[in-house]
Amino acid sequence: MRFSNHLTVPLLGIFALVASGCGDSGEQPAPAPSSKSAELSGDAATSELASPSSSSSLAVQEKPATAIQAPSSSAPLSCAADIGESAARKLVAQCRAVSPATRPPCNAENSCAMIRNEVARGCAILGEDFVKTPACASDPIGREAAADLVRRFYDAVNARDYAAAWSLWGPDGNPAQTLDQFASGYAQTRRTHVEIGKVSSIEGGAGSIYVTVPVTIDAELDDGRHQRFTGSYDLRQINRGMGISQGWHITTAKLRPA
Repeated sequence: MRFSNHLTVPLLGIFALVASGCGDSGEQPAPAPSSKSAELSGDAATSELASPSSSSSLAVQEKPATAIQAPSSSAPLSCAADIGESAARKLVAQCRAVSPATRPPCNAENSCAMIRNEVARGCAILGEDFVKTPACASDPIGREAAADLVRRFYDAVNARDYAAAWSLWGPDGNPAQTLDQFASGYAQTRRTHVEIGKVSSIEGGAGSIYVTVPVTIDAELDDGRHQRFTGSYDLRQINRGMGISQGWHITTAKLRPA
């Protein structure tokens, strides 16, 4: 996949990585300047907020997020430390009830976001059988599940589990932005908060379904300043009738300074 353009302009303290396009799995990022949004044309696109630290169908066998090691010097916040050992054990049990992978994702020493990502993936693989599994709280192809993915993305960032966040662009992360680049972008971000707007109706086409999730982002920097962004995330997943889905993933994001 090729791009006809690639724009890189840092914001003060945070990047709004903005791109537009269409594609099945390869997502390409591009930052936007603070005065306006930037557009890319290409086969696919992605977006995420980050702080600058310097100038077809999916197979069940695809590697889980644990195969990617975060390069950050500070370890991700463990789920046990985040929500307590008892609650973490319950989440791990839910994960093991639906995960087709080996056990590493379902471990209380991982971030809660990584574990919840695996629960969502397992429920999507179950397809319509998700209703038989208590661990699957909502329809994996529904609007609620789409909003939940965006929340999990920012939960992963807040837990410093950049690998778990990066993997939500697709089963192989974002080929146009390495995990190191993604993680280093958050070097000066203390915490992010996301508010979800009204999720669009789900639309279908070419064997996939699509949905748009409006967001408002508040990012707190290490120096105490806040930066706000508004925009939306476009999500995609394979139609159940076309093969085995592993749930929603981000294909396009448009964020601009608020």
